[in-house]
Amino acid sequence: MLYLKNATYINPISFKFEKVNIAVEEGIDKGISFVADIPKNENYIDCNGMYVAKSFVVGHHHAYSGLATGMPPAAKNPGNFLEILQYVWWNLDKKLNKDSIRASAYATAIGCALNGSTFIIDHHASPFAIENSMDILAEVFDEVGISHLLCYEISDRDGIEIAQKGLDETEKYLQKNQGLVGLHASFTVGDETMKKAADLMTKYDSGVHIHVAEDKYDQTRCEADHNKRVVERLHDFGMLDSSKTILGHAIHINENERNILKNSKAYVVQNPESNLNNNVGFFTRTGLNIDKIILGTDGMHSDMIRSAQAAYFAGKPIDNPGLDIIYNQLRNNHNYLKINDFKGDDDNNLIVLDYNHLTDFNENNFLGHFLYAMRPSAVRHVISNGKLIVKDRKLQNIDTEEIVRYTKEQAQRLWNLL
Repeated sequence: MLYLKNATYINPISFKFEKVNIAVEEGIDKGISFVADIPKNENYIDCNGMYVAKSFVVGHHHAYSGLATGMPPAAKNPGNFLEILQYVWWNLDKKLNKDSIRASAYATAIGCALNGSTFIIDHHASPFAIENSMDILAEVFDEVGISHLLCYEISDRDGIEIAQKGLDETEKYLQKNQGLVGLHASFTVGDETMKKAADLMTKYDSGVHIHVAEDKYDQTRCEADHNKRVVERLHDFGMLDSSKTILGHAIHINENERNILKNSKAYVVQNPESNLNNNVGFFTRTGLNIDKIILGTDGMHSDMIRSAQAAYFAGKPIDNPGLDIIYNQLRNNHNYLKINDFKGDDDNNLIVLDYNHLTDFNENNFLGHFLYAMRPSAVRHVISNGKLIVKDRKLQNIDTEEIVRYTKEQAQRLWNLL
C-alpha cells in the first residue's frame, strides 16, 4: 500500500479541494481511500503543499511517430494533406522494424509518464513490420507502467496482402488482450477489407479506431468511390453501433453526418495541434454529442494538459467552448474507458502536482488555472494502478539513461533511411 500524506486532493468532478491522507491500493480495479493516520513503517510520500488529482488518458496517439522529432525534412515539401502522408508519415512507417518500434514505444511511454498520462489509446502503423508489433508496444508500456488500448492501422494502401496481415495480427492480439480494430481512413480501405474489419469488431465485441474526414480528400474519395460520405459508409458497415468505436478528427463532416454521429454510440476524438500543424481545418462540436467527444494528441506529443489548452484556444473562433466544456472533454477520455469496461484507469491512477502559482488556487478557479497556467512541469509524482512510476520527476521502472541512448541510436538509424 502506498500512502500520500498531507495531500490536497482535487475531486475530478466537483473540483472540491480536501486536505487528506490517501491510501492507494496497488493493482487493476483498485481504488483509494482517505485515512486519518498512516500506519508505522508504511511507504508514503509527503505531499504537503502539493495537490493530488486523477492522472490523464491520451485519447488518440501514434507511438510509431515517437522518433519523429527532429527527423530530416521530406524529400519534397508537401503541398497538401495527402502529400504530407505520402512524403512524411507513410515514408516513416514503412521504414520501421522491431527495434525502432520498440524505441518509439519507449519514447512515447516516457513522454506519457512524465506528463502525467497513465493510459494511452494508440493507433499503430508499420506495414512492413506488422507481426508482433502491438505486443512490442504492450511490453514497453507495461514496463514503464502505462496502461493501454492498442490497435493496428489496417489499410489497403500497401496492397491486399499487407492489409490481410494487419487483419490477422489484429485478431491474434484481440484473442488475448483488450484492444480495438484499427483502420487508417476510408480512402485507403476498400469494401472487402472494411467488411472483414467490421466482422472482427463484432466477433471480439470490440470497436473500430479510424481517422475520419481529417481532410476533404477523405470525403472526395469516398463520394467518388462509394457514392456516399465517410460517416455514412462507416454507419452502413455497422461500425458506429459500438460505444468502443473512436473516430479521429471528424473535421469535414456535414449536418447529416453530425446527426448520424449524435445518434450513434461512437466517440469522436479531437486533436487540435495536429489539425493546426497539417492545416486541415478546425474541429467544431456543433451538432455533436459533447459527452461523446474525447481528446488526443495524434502523436504530436504526450502532454494532455497542452492538448486541453490547445483545444480551448483553437476553439475560440469556431464554437467558443467554455472552460468546463474542454475539461469535460478531457474527462470523457476516462468515461470512454469506464463505460466500455477497459482496464487500467481506476481511481488509483493519480498525479501529484507541485503547483505553486502567484495567485490563489482553489476549487472555484481550478479550471482557469488548468487551462491558462498549468504546465506538465507541475507533475512531480505519477501513480499508475497504485504503483509509483514517477518519483520526483524521475522514472522508477527503467534505466532512463540507457533507454535514451537506445532511442537516439534507433532514431538515427531510422532517419538515415528516410
